[in-house]
Amino acid sequence: MLFNSNYLLLVIVTVAVGALTQAYIRSTFNKWSRVRSEKGYTGAQVAELLLQRNSIAAAPGQKTGEGAVAVRPVEGQLSDHYDPRTGIIALSEPVYDKASIAAVAVAAHETGHAIQDAENYAWGEIRTAIVPIVNFGSSIAGVLIILGFLINLSGLLWLGIVAYGLAVLFQIVTLPVELNASKRALVQLSDAGVLSAQEIPAARQVLTSAGLTYVAAALISVLNLLYYIGLTKD
Repeated sequence: MLFNSNYLLLVIVTVAVGALTQAYIRSTFNKWSRVRSEKGYTGAQVAELLLQRNSIAAAPGQKTGEGAVAVRPVEGQLSDHYDPRTGIIALSEPVYDKASIAAVAVAAHETGHAIQDAENYAWGEIRTAIVPIVNFGSSIAGVLIILGFLINLSGLLWLGIVAYGLAVLFQIVTLPVELNASKRALVQLSDAGVLSAQEIPAARQVLTSAGLTYVAAALISVLNLLYYIGLTKD
């Protein structure tokens, strides 16, 4: 059966891992959001400073992209991201104009992605390159798996599994990209003197908790893939 006891167990594990991860991330972020950094830099100021130190800050009026990066506010919480297509670092409301350790850490992490892009970081290049095929595979995987199982056509089922496997590959490739961005962030914050040696462990805790998002996503994707492969043996 497509939806059996193993599927129920998978759903329970997926929900539990997701909920626990998000709870830990929010708890850690909220904790260090209440602690102001000693230097008092806001997230936006930190991002601008690190971009300038790495010679990739867009000059006033300069078009972003192709090595020129700008910082912009974005609505929401924990919605921070770097878009390599536009050269924009988008920082959320609790990060952009806040001077907490959490805000500084998150801003530095996103700037780490911009630095990766400028340096053509290998794993980042791979992730960007596979996005189109991953998007296509993800859009058809579920339909192929369900149809393949219902009409008992193993070839169609395996085609869906391979398509879903592309999404799993993307999650796995994302891990070194995110971990490297956090590593760069801590080095940049220390070298630029934005955070003191006593504040770095707190920033590391924020970034480690955020990194768990990607670890959890990869784990859940692998578990789903193993479940789908198990369907071929029924």
